[in-house]
Amino acid sequence: MKKKILIMLICILFPLNVFAYSNFIIPGGNNIGIDVKNNGVIVIGFYKINNKYINNDLKIGDTIIKINDTNVYTVNEMIEAIQENVKDNKVNITVKRNDKEKTIEFKLKNEGGTYKTGLYVKDSISGIGTLTYIDPETKIYGALGHEIIESNSMNSVEVKEGTIFKSIVTSIDRSSVGSAGTKNAKFYANNKYGTVNKNTISGIYGIYNDKLPNKELMEVGEPSDLKLGEAKIYTVLDGESVEEFDIEITKINNTSNIKNISFKITDERLLNETGGIVQGMSGSPIIQDNKIYGAVTHVIINNPSTGYGIFITTMLSEGEKE
Repeated sequence: MKKKILIMLICILFPLNVFAYSNFIIPGGNNIGIDVKNNGVIVIGFYKINNKYINNDLKIGDTIIKINDTNVYTVNEMIEAIQENVKDNKVNITVKRNDKEKTIEFKLKNEGGTYKTGLYVKDSISGIGTLTYIDPETKIYGALGHEIIESNSMNSVEVKEGTIFKSIVTSIDRSSVGSAGTKNAKFYANNKYGTVNKNTISGIYGIYNDKLPNKELMEVGEPSDLKLGEAKIYTVLDGESVEEFDIEITKINNTSNIKNISFKITDERLLNETGGIVQGMSGSPIIQDNKIYGAVTHVIINNPSTGYGIFITTMLSEGEKE
């Protein structure tokens, strides 16, 4: 009897190991449109009223989350809450700043019954990027390989909700030394592929709700197996067609959180058409020996034919986290 009890305890204390993500995934390379609603209203600037700025204590990058005691998530909700709560041309605004909440007495300018704030604000971010992978078992996807930053405040966007959707590349502005080019695309926002659930330093993640792409699964490459030398990236230069292009891996960094793979583009056609890495290419899968090892994340501005990538295992692990 004692022996049986001991065996049961060992089974409880040492459960069988299981992989958190699939060893074979659907490789991306597809261009996607991205729309993310911020969890609050971001202050991105100030404008003058009667040639003067309103003297308040708000700062660029503050996220407005309450007007008096009313929670606000959108610009329209903020405007309505101000109209309903204003007293003596003032409201209390609660903002999130550096992960801390701060309440500020905010003075408004009343012009003909219209209250003006002197604030430029936004509640959502839209753009394009590249899908990196889809896990066929969980339907979790990863894209970009880096976080979405609000360009005026340079703050990370805190996701309330969001979607990825169909977009078609229409043209490319080439990169040059000192300037990153960009993919230009047409959006089809009603043709949704999936949700955006979180925005992290290693990419954006969510659930792919559309029909899974008809692609052959690709094995996940472990960082320890990646080698210097020839590799490929998958990306779109025109329309929706995912193509592969040659790169050379020049350095592997196992200590960085995101800049794990240094590479240079060696494909003459890609260099001729794009000048190197361009905005919108972030998330393009990095492939070697028919395994997916990572994703493009950054361009080196002084030499746009070179850049960095993140390990795919880092993205897969992040995608599984709650």
